[in-house]
Amino acid sequence: MKKSILSIVLLLITSITVAQKNQRIAYIDMEYILQNIPEYLDAQNALDAKVEKWKTTLDKEARAIEVLKTDLSNEKAILTKELIEEREEDITIKQESLRRLESLYFGPNGDMYNLRKQLIKPVQDQVYNAVQTIASRKQYDFVFDKSSELVMLYSNKKHDISDLVVQMISIDQKKQAKEDKIEARKALLKNDNLSDEQKEKIKLREDLQKKREEDRLAKIKQIEEKRQERLKERADKRKLLQEKRAALLKAQEEAKKKKEQEDQEENK
Repeated sequence: MKKSILSIVLLLITSITVAQKNQRIAYIDMEYILQNIPEYLDAQNALDAKVEKWKTTLDKEARAIEVLKTDLSNEKAILTKELIEEREEDITIKQESLRRLESLYFGPNGDMYNLRKQLIKPVQDQVYNAVQTIASRKQYDFVFDKSSELVMLYSNKKHDISDLVVQMISIDQKKQAKEDKIEARKALLKNDNLSDEQKEKIKLREDLQKKREEDRLAKIKQIEEKRQERLKERADKRKLLQEKRAALLKAQEEAKKKKEQEDQEENK
């Protein structure tokens, strides 16, 4: 609640400042941008797969501990005090080991944090760099993130530069791919005395890069198609809602007229 109030106050202050100084503002939808960057989706899928593997490991260890507890409970009546204490100690050690493993995977500086930083942060850096470049070129004073905790009570679509950010990142990636290809050709020309095995490795690497680029473009196309489908669904829902509202208003109007006629007939 406090964050919402602070966000509203910040937005009002910003609006007043903009009105007074005629400052230029824009906003982005970070979630939308990231979902339109194939590299981010690949990184997120890789992270999700790793997290699922870690969870499976933890669940397996937790089930094993539960089995030990159940066995101890069932056999407690026939065990000596020493054996009971030994098993209880074994269970405690395994529980502590499970907690350490869970912290190792999902702790503040655990494997998930480090892997996310390794896989996803470079893509996020690309987004921030693109935003800074666009803001500098178009002389924006403020660029807000619509998907953040900042409450945007209203946002005009013309101030949304999300698609521009995606386009800039795509252009930068194509430029980098082109530069890499040129460097590869230069290296190939420079090393005329390469063995057949080395040439084959270079060819395989180029084919892999080409396939990745084709996959990336295919994903972009697929994402755009899905986006268009979502937009169409929203438009259809909006149209259906408008039709329902119109039908409801018409029915209410007809009911009102009918009631007025009935009242008139009763008064006669």
